[in-house]
Amino acid sequence: MTPPEESGIAALYPGADLLDAYAISLPANASRDIQRLARSLVGKPAPWISMLMRLRDGIVAKFGVKTSKQIRAQGAKSAAGQINFFTVRSISPTEVIFGEDDSHLDFRSSVLVRDMGNGAARELVSTTVVHCHNMTGRAYLAVIKPFHHLIVRSNLRRTARLGWPTA
Repeated sequence: MTPPEESGIAALYPGADLLDAYAISLPANASRDIQRLARSLVGKPAPWISMLMRLRDGIVAKFGVKTSKQIRAQGAKSAAGQINFFTVRSISPTEVIFGEDDSHLDFRSSVLVRDMGNGAARELVSTTVVHCHNMTGRAYLAVIKPFHHLIVRSNLRRTARLGWPTA
């Protein structure tokens, strides 16, 4: 889908090395609390995703790239907090923005809820923007990109199947 222009990360879209957005319809009884929705989406990944993250961490640590453990430790000091190991950069009534800056790349991810115009229907949009700084960033992105797409889509489907938090 086209990344949402109303997102707080829209200014980062131009020149991105990775830009994607995936959406899913929310049931009428889904919570309006964006933090609850974001936590349900990324807070407790499927076991196979956790396994991939452990594998990723074991590999990237050898190249000086931050591991999820290091990101989690840094994020624990953040005033906005974190969800899973993602550092929360900002929260509004309709959007949570996560992000991390590293020597090889910067990424921002948004979980946004928007009305579909008829007053009742809403959708949740997960958007990711990555800007690479060097060859390490471009190589890293080339390796993880297929997994990223699979993980985001899987998280959306899994959360819908398990049930969104209700109002």
